[in-house]
Amino acid sequence: MGFKDKIQNYYAKSYMDKYGDRLTQIQGNVVSIKVERKSVLWIFNKLLVTLIVKPDRSKNVIKCIYKKHRWFKKIDFITINQGHLLLIQGLKGVKGKGNSELIEIVNIRNMTTKKDLVFVEGNTTKPVKQIRKYR
Repeated sequence: MGFKDKIQNYYAKSYMDKYGDRLTQIQGNVVSIKVERKSVLWIFNKLLVTLIVKPDRSKNVIKCIYKKHRWFKKIDFITINQGHLLLIQGLKGVKGKGNSELIEIVNIRNMTTKKDLVFVEGNTTKPVKQIRKYR
């Protein structure tokens, strides 16, 4: 194992130790999306995206938030419309705090348009189709 692999394994292990119990994944359709872009003196750009997602085979809805801040550049975000099928990877809120029901988005994979917020190498996932056997 090379030096680069050791560093990657160290960062992955420390991330899992810190956030492992809070990692979650949601697949469902978009009910609502709200994108807010703010710029402070054309220098500091803020992006706040609020998604409300209805998971597959469920009656409840989940609120997800994506926050990003950047200096001097506009922040890119993928196009998401109401009704798109999304796979959201994120962190649950800390229990006992005000945002315990919210999901902080780490990555979004839009299954409808086959686009990712953060590109991940490897095989692209496909939505699972259930096969019914008729008797």
